[in-house]
Amino acid sequence: MVDGRISPDGPEAQAPHPVEQSKPSGRAWLNRGVASVGLASFFSDFGHEITTSAFPGFLTSVLNASAAALGVIEGVSDALTGVLKLFSGPLANDETRRLRMASGGYVVTAAATGAIGLATTVPQAAFLRATAWMARGVRSPARDAMLASLAPREAYGRAFGLERAGDNLGAVVGPLFAAVLVAWIGIRNTLLLATIPGLFAAVAITVAAAEARKLHQAAPRRARLELGALRESGLLRAFVPITAFELGNMATTLLILRSTELLQGDGRTLASATSLAIVIYAGHNLFASVVSYGGGHWIDRAGPRTAFCAAAALYAISYTLFALPGASVPVLVCAFLLAGSGIGLAETTESTLVARLLPDRLRGSGFGLLGGIQSFGDLGSSAVVGLLWTLVSPTAAFVYAASWMTVALVATMASKTMRSQL
Repeated sequence: MVDGRISPDGPEAQAPHPVEQSKPSGRAWLNRGVASVGLASFFSDFGHEITTSAFPGFLTSVLNASAAALGVIEGVSDALTGVLKLFSGPLANDETRRLRMASGGYVVTAAATGAIGLATTVPQAAFLRATAWMARGVRSPARDAMLASLAPREAYGRAFGLERAGDNLGAVVGPLFAAVLVAWIGIRNTLLLATIPGLFAAVAITVAAAEARKLHQAAPRRARLELGALRESGLLRAFVPITAFELGNMATTLLILRSTELLQGDGRTLASATSLAIVIYAGHNLFASVVSYGGGHWIDRAGPRTAFCAAAALYAISYTLFALPGASVPVLVCAFLLAGSGIGLAETTESTLVARLLPDRLRGSGFGLLGGIQSFGDLGSSAVVGLLWTLVSPTAAFVYAASWMTVALVATMASKTMRSQL
């Protein structure tokens, strides 16, 4: 699958087409296909966050598993997502295949996520969780490549900003619904109902796929990573600051844990501190949604370099605030909102950059490689931060993460590839 040569898919496959890179299409950016992708991301994350919120209690209270089992299941599932993103990317270079992968991935995610509510043993729950996350890994590069084909080049920032806004908004609504449903109908039934928004997502992505078929005449393409072509495009150079960023981008659960510990220091009980931390986290996701959408417009005007510099700077400041030993509620709120703004800008910028730098025939590979960097970088960051937290101190852990964000900021400012994408 990994091959340094450009595959002989025809005359147009030998180099990025100049018209594709520069000529405005004149097509409205907020078309039916782009809107459908945004809705798919919203409904999918809506259902995913319901499951994520209820799954720990289901596993430990209903199935009597340990916290260690939860950690293993979540870690393995996240790792599988990264592996599948990396290896499914080249498959998504073929337009016909990418549409099937996107639609099928959302269907499998919805079915496997809801089926967790039927599990009666820990292995069953683990298998279904892993299946859902693997399907997410398969569909992500295909969805992003499809979105790039639906939007005009001059509006890639807005299109990917809308998709990220939908995803982050689902992360606000999902936990709130989960809290109500668990109290009303119980954990198991809540998990079963998570299928419903997932199925809405599958319908929305199918509509987007139908729009993509109308716009483009698909040509068969070989499933190769095409490292040589990706290098020639400048993408690998652009991934240097992105890799530094992801090596500092820890899991948000660690931000919640840090807030909970600090809030307990103000005399609150564990339950009240946890509840307040989760409410503040919801504000993080809401800010991420708003900034993703607004940031997409900014990226289309100012280019990816400025927005990514801002994202790294916001995270560096946020992590510095989290490192403070006696942070108050206002400081924690500020830290969470800065992190939410940072991730809203960063994710939108990363996807826009891949879409701008690559022709359609390479975008599946580009988005797959980006997904792999994001998944494994985040996994490595969270692991190192967790070790520093335990062996040294939480302050040392957050200073470490802030240092990587500073490296990302400097590398972005020095990146000729990012500077050229105005």
